[in-house]
Amino acid sequence: MLPSQVRGSTDESLINLTLGDFFDEIADLYAERRALVVPFQGIDWSYAQLHERVTALAASFCRLGLQPGARVGIWSQNCYEWVITQFATAKAGLVLVNINPAYRADELAYSLTKVGCAALIMSARFKRSDYRTILQEALPKIELRHVILIGPERDPAMIPFDDLLTAPRAADLERLRELGGTLHANDPINIQFTSGTTGSPKGATLSHRNLLNNGYFVGEAMRLSADDRVCIPVPLYHCFGMVIGNLACITHGAAMVFPSEGFDTVAVLQTIEDYRCTALHGVPTMFIALLENPEFERYNLTSLRTGVMAGAPCPIEVMKRVVERMHMTEVTIAYGMTETAPISFQSSLSDPVERRVASVGVIQPHLEVKIVDEQGQVVPRGTAGELLTRGYSVMLGYWNDPERTRESLDSDGWMHTGDLATLDENGYCNIVGRLKDMVIRGGENIFPREIEEFLYRHPKVQDVQVVGVPDARFGEELCACIILRPGTTATPTEIKQFFGTQIAHFKVPRYVRFMDEFPMTVTGKIPKYLLRRQIAADMGLTERKTA
Repeated sequence: MLPSQVRGSTDESLINLTLGDFFDEIADLYAERRALVVPFQGIDWSYAQLHERVTALAASFCRLGLQPGARVGIWSQNCYEWVITQFATAKAGLVLVNINPAYRADELAYSLTKVGCAALIMSARFKRSDYRTILQEALPKIELRHVILIGPERDPAMIPFDDLLTAPRAADLERLRELGGTLHANDPINIQFTSGTTGSPKGATLSHRNLLNNGYFVGEAMRLSADDRVCIPVPLYHCFGMVIGNLACITHGAAMVFPSEGFDTVAVLQTIEDYRCTALHGVPTMFIALLENPEFERYNLTSLRTGVMAGAPCPIEVMKRVVERMHMTEVTIAYGMTETAPISFQSSLSDPVERRVASVGVIQPHLEVKIVDEQGQVVPRGTAGELLTRGYSVMLGYWNDPERTRESLDSDGWMHTGDLATLDENGYCNIVGRLKDMVIRGGENIFPREIEEFLYRHPKVQDVQVVGVPDARFGEELCACIILRPGTTATPTEIKQFFGTQIAHFKVPRYVRFMDEFPMTVTGKIPKYLLRRQIAADMGLTERKTA
């Protein structure tokens, strides 16, 4: 039987340029083509117009005395300033540090201190968060040379962002040219803090080479071109927005379209119609929300062709609805993690829809994966084990954290994902769950995703998450947490009877709980450890101890 280890194609060479140099070339090649659309800010720029502002900001960073390698934080919702900053920091040799828009004072202070940020670019506020107040609370714990404020508001202690977009002088441009010659593709360009169930966040450090190539190959899998307009409702502070979104676009001359500051179903649907978007990105919860919008049918989405669904397990039934009702006949599923810049697997447009919706696709070019058991041995095809990734996309390491880097990235360059997966005989990957999410009931290993996929077939189920809860007899029992479709009702007995004889008895959830919403991160992910803890507390069960 074949081993669960595959390598991607090496037919096409990797890009060995810095992002700044590559962006210069693209902006020249597609100068008059549309590059960036941000309707809520009145922005509709060509590549030449975007390049002009990127160059101006990069020159201003140099004038502020920010040297190559200095860390610059950005703490903001989606906006045109975020996009300019992404490319300008790369051009100036700086390391962009993505700060979660939901962070409070302690989290902000930890992140900025951990990586030693010299400057912070920030909004005044977003949703219910007053960023200036939060920053004041955090300031005694941090050191910043510059704070740059996005938007029309003014603060005497902060530099207005727009003031840094003035036309650069000849000396500034010469400084940038000289600087560009000292930068290398393997230099760090970005730090993203990864969340976990325990411990402080880790700063995954990514290079020009990591991010630029990953964006390129994601765009290749979607067959992007300069004629495409990609609707990007996912947050820019996350890899999904800045790589699968922005870098997939700029590597193919496509247009980046941002419908709103944060995810809003009406804004997304209206933007697709208004700008005839050809692609749409999102996590499964976003696509579910779009499909369930009461006014969904009134929007013209016929321009859509492709896109990426990723960031969380993609339910097969949801994918089918996206293909059928949103005209996304070439939609792709992708899988990866922040530490791999992020995508390792992506479905192929040449595959029939049935195959595309049933897996996360095949290995990306220039990458290698294997699936191993608890002893680290490669398992046969079709057998579940932990997925490991190796290749150009793997992070440089966790910033200033060699111990935790060694825990995740072994001496042979394999990144341990913590995800349970299988590979079939043709190399297609299926993610069956997280190592920490696997439920062990009376000695039986149960993967919650299998149960979730089954329940998505129920006509009344809009969304579902299955978790393990403590049980005195079996160690753990399954609990199905369900959000019903609007206007429907159901009982736990009805849900359990739906399983019939189509699934093993020990996989039928003992508990069924109906909910109005799930706990959710800013990126639309559902942290199962929080859901499990919440359900256990509500039911008066003691959280199971783990070694």
